[in-house]
Amino acid sequence: MSRMDWTRLLSNERLGDKAYQANPNRSIFVQDHDRIVFSAPFRRLANKTQVQPLYENDHVHHRLIHSIEVSSVGRSLAMRIGQWLVEKKEIDVTRMHDLADIIQAACVAHDIGNPPFGHSGEDAMGSWFAEHFANGRGPLAQLSGELQHQFNAFEGNAQGFRILTRLEMYRGEGGMRLSKATLGAFTKYPVTAADRIGLPNDYIGLKKFGVFNSDLGQFADVAQGTGLLERDRHWSRHPLVFLMEAADDITYNIVDLEDAFTTGELTHDAVHQILITLGRPPSSTPHDMTQAEDIARLRARTIGYAIDACVDAFIENYDAIMTGTFSGDLVGASGLGKGFAEIRKLARERIFTASRKTELEVSGRRIIANVLNGILPVYEEVAGKNWQSDNLSNRSLQLIRALSLDLRDVKDAESALHAMADFTSGMTDRYALRISRMLSGT
Repeated sequence: MSRMDWTRLLSNERLGDKAYQANPNRSIFVQDHDRIVFSAPFRRLANKTQVQPLYENDHVHHRLIHSIEVSSVGRSLAMRIGQWLVEKKEIDVTRMHDLADIIQAACVAHDIGNPPFGHSGEDAMGSWFAEHFANGRGPLAQLSGELQHQFNAFEGNAQGFRILTRLEMYRGEGGMRLSKATLGAFTKYPVTAADRIGLPNDYIGLKKFGVFNSDLGQFADVAQGTGLLERDRHWSRHPLVFLMEAADDITYNIVDLEDAFTTGELTHDAVHQILITLGRPPSSTPHDMTQAEDIARLRARTIGYAIDACVDAFIENYDAIMTGTFSGDLVGASGLGKGFAEIRKLARERIFTASRKTELEVSGRRIIANVLNGILPVYEEVAGKNWQSDNLSNRSLQLIRALSLDLRDVKDAESALHAMADFTSGMTDRYALRISRMLSGT
């Protein structure tokens, strides 16, 4: 059976810049991390909802804090796996730290494509596109049904790959020009929406789509450069994806509990008990420890236990991961899998149904619809002018100036809808609300 090779998996070749020579004093993977952290889309994560709505409690998590915490957990996982791979003689000792640098970069980027209002924002955008495809005109009437799937099931992971490889820095010429190893470790779902149609859903990499049709060439370059195994209309996951995914799973599951305690949605006793079941009870508790300090201490200990468990799961499933046949996730395959399943059950029943979160989802859906409805006439007019943006109406010109709409790449229906999605998904929660009010006159 074919097997991936670490020499290629750790490729330091830059997408869009094959002639680049790495600086011996600064790893290209560290540069990947820095390029992401200093980018505008990363900064905007500070005003995008994680789970709890952004409101008066400053101690709950937004997506930027979450991304930094995920990168910390991911780095710890990768350091452990890197050491194990050296001991197993799978990689040279000189490459051991590369794993941690790659994962740290992939982790800080993992939510960079998410729209405002959390995952409900993805649903809202997808629903809007689906509704307008059914009754569409202009660009919405011109897109083939096969390509509609990438919009009516809008996916932040695919938008993230688009940001990293097309929109930021070297626009249209490799984007941020990250290493192929980092882009491989970032891509959880190495398939397009169109290619995913009809494929059996028995591989975790096919759970969703992670690449837009227009970005398939860039991902094929990444896949070839890192030696991912080519399957029927998709590729195997990069082995480091499992570490990035585990870091995300560990962080959001545990920290969501802490946030729910902070906001009063879960009691101290409920959170205390479930965190203890995932690890070992502390040997002692200072008598003057507050409830918040107790939960913070247990959260830190539990993350450590989860890292240990996921390292064990990676090692136990290593052969299947390297042959592209492992179809689980490390948290679920670990000894703490049942405990994390209980956390997810509790979140579904008590956190995701909380009144403020429900209010956010309802209002967020309306806000996103207002934004998309408001900008649609501009793209309808451009479509009606055979994709020429000259001599547009005064109304369209006003909207373009007021919103800084970018029409540079709009040349057909697909690129027009991407431009609409780029604008809307790139908004912060607060900016989306402001633009919605301006466009709707409320």
